[in-house]
Amino acid sequence: MRFLLTDEQREFGRSLDALLTAADTPAVLRAWAAGDHGPGRALWGRLADAGVFALAVPEAYGGVGPLPVEAAVACVELGRHAVPGPVAETLAAGVLLAGAGGPVAEEWLPGIASGAALVSLTLEGYGPYAPDADAADAVFTVSGDELRLAPDPGEPSASADPARRLFRPEPGGAPVAKGPALRAAARAAGDWAAFATAALALGCGEELLRATVAYVKQRTQFGVPVGSFQAVKHRLADTLLGLEFARPLLYGAAVELASEVSRPGAGAGSAEGSPGAGAAVAAAKVTAGEAGYAAARTALQLHGAIGYTEELDLAWWLRRARPLRDAWGTPSACRARVLAG
Repeated sequence: MRFLLTDEQREFGRSLDALLTAADTPAVLRAWAAGDHGPGRALWGRLADAGVFALAVPEAYGGVGPLPVEAAVACVELGRHAVPGPVAETLAAGVLLAGAGGPVAEEWLPGIASGAALVSLTLEGYGPYAPDADAADAVFTVSGDELRLAPDPGEPSASADPARRLFRPEPGGAPVAKGPALRAAARAAGDWAAFATAALALGCGEELLRATVAYVKQRTQFGVPVGSFQAVKHRLADTLLGLEFARPLLYGAAVELASEVSRPGAGAGSAEGSPGAGAAVAAAKVTAGEAGYAAARTALQLHGAIGYTEELDLAWWLRRARPLRDAWGTPSACRARVLAG
């Protein structure tokens, strides 16, 4: 298969890049990490106006989706600019609530599509933590065939990324949806969370590589740029190959997810997460996650001691690469799923 983005999809990515370049995301990240969510919420609203969060919400609830390819384009850009907030979780919640249907979907999906609602969630099989639950308007938990709205975000846990805080939601809360269909919706939501996280990891790795290439061009040793050294060139080339190898797997997973939505008998937002789509998502997740983390290690080595300093904006991307690699499917779990699929 030869897959290329359309001109419209490419323009969508360029428009998001321009929006985020003007937003000064390092300042937004610092505020978010300090507990000031105002600048982040304002940026979230501008992204919603651009249609980002409507991509996972069916038209019946005010969205334009599910559109996995466009969601991949968007999340790569959000990863490149390290946008704070529960991006993958909110997109996954759009799929989860659409599959659940009923009053909970009618209440929350229009807000997700419009950017008025930030949502975090936990799903069985993916760990007990809800990222950025303190900033979320709702934290959903799924256990078996029950969907609950967590009564409290719970206490924060240690996180390698200070702008991506982890919370273990308080148990309890009345069920807001239940039934066999919820299990299928949860599987689909898990695939979307892993898929969006893979795209964020790819974008994070791209920015780390871009910044590192720029740095080795201007840093000199023995009177010449260190970027002219053969060993440095090889390290950067290996990093680029890893990222470029992950890209077609990401968009291949997007095509698989899109085919789930468009198959005969599937209604809007009713993708059930087939083994084939799940294996494609897992392949994209492990490859993009490992490539992003490798880019972080390359960036840290080639920046030298300055890479450890908090004053360097790149530190926010360095801290984010490993959590993105491990969130919504560790490398070992993803490899096992690929083999099983």
